[in-house]
Amino acid sequence: MKVKIRSGDTFWYYSQLFLVNVQLIIDSNPNLKSSSLPVGQEVNIPGFITQQYTIKRGDTFWKLAAARHISVDALLLLNQTKNPNLLKPGDIILLPKRVTYFVVNGKIEYNSTKLQEDLVKLKEIYPFITERSVGTSVLGKPLHVIKIGKGPKKVQINASFHANEWITTPILMRLVNEYVRSLTNNYPIRGLNPLPLYHQVELTIVPMVNPDGVDLILNGPPSKMKDEVIKINKGSTDFSGWKANIRGVDLNNQYPANWDIEKKRKEPKQPAPRDYPGDAPLTEPEAKAMADLARSGRFDKMLAFHTQGKEFYWGYEGFEPPQSKVIATEFERVSGYRAIQYVDSHAGYKDWFIQEFRKPGFTIELGKGVNPLPLSQFDEIYQEVLGIFLASLYM
Repeated sequence: MKVKIRSGDTFWYYSQLFLVNVQLIIDSNPNLKSSSLPVGQEVNIPGFITQQYTIKRGDTFWKLAAARHISVDALLLLNQTKNPNLLKPGDIILLPKRVTYFVVNGKIEYNSTKLQEDLVKLKEIYPFITERSVGTSVLGKPLHVIKIGKGPKKVQINASFHANEWITTPILMRLVNEYVRSLTNNYPIRGLNPLPLYHQVELTIVPMVNPDGVDLILNGPPSKMKDEVIKINKGSTDFSGWKANIRGVDLNNQYPANWDIEKKRKEPKQPAPRDYPGDAPLTEPEAKAMADLARSGRFDKMLAFHTQGKEFYWGYEGFEPPQSKVIATEFERVSGYRAIQYVDSHAGYKDWFIQEFRKPGFTIELGKGVNPLPLSQFDEIYQEVLGIFLASLYM
């Protein structure tokens, strides 16, 4: 919600007027200096939208404010061109509405277009969220990166490395929505106060690492690569088993962590719907972008959301730090998922992250069944992974 600054207004006053933490307001207005707000310029108030209201006989600002448990000055701020003493039936005014609902509807087929739409909505309501592209896919689609918080602890969470594991994206986006909603409404999540986390943690989210692959699963093959993709899929137009990017390279087998072992033993020796590690490490733009992000982000912890198995992997070749076991124990407790230290697998993003940075890294296998998991599992998976999400921030 945008309001126009009046003489004497301050971020602190807006915080008291709308009951929103002042740091969230400051971070929602990075181009404004809190020491001197310019009169007449617009300022963002996070967690609110405006609604039009038609004045009825007997309405006054005082009555409207009292009925909605808001300050009269909030109405005056939103309706600076209106004389509150001259209201008449039929006049249109603006009312502030606190957003307490979920913006993200995750229980739908969630392609890259839907992701883009939700990012626009979230940034509009919660402008303390920052968003940028860390790179592009083979087909030129942006690889979105969301940041929330300004703390010294840096956590990265990503989803949809694999195309037919696309349900991980709406799950992760709903978690983001839950977090920012709780921040502006100042309510706990499972008893945990979110505001200290905002001040302690810089959270980086990559909600869809493989947008071309996800769109292939949900929308069918792109016209410019239709023949090539069907050929890679052995002539079939059933793409439900497709994990790779649009060029048939498995993005989670692309990292220089014993990549040569995976290259030698993986059955596909050419582009395939799954498991082909490419001709060399980091040949694919999506994999390279994620490696660049890890190098520049200097994350203290990384979580990669996959499906399926209701388990997670937290070690690699003994490179994981002692803290990883402590975190894994807590993840297991809050989710019911089984913690597994080592599996016979290499060249994954988690493997490389642990090897490269000696920091805790986790591959979280959400849900259970046959990929792509059905949306009927959404609520169950969400409740299971919510504890992991929160633990990743406070540990």
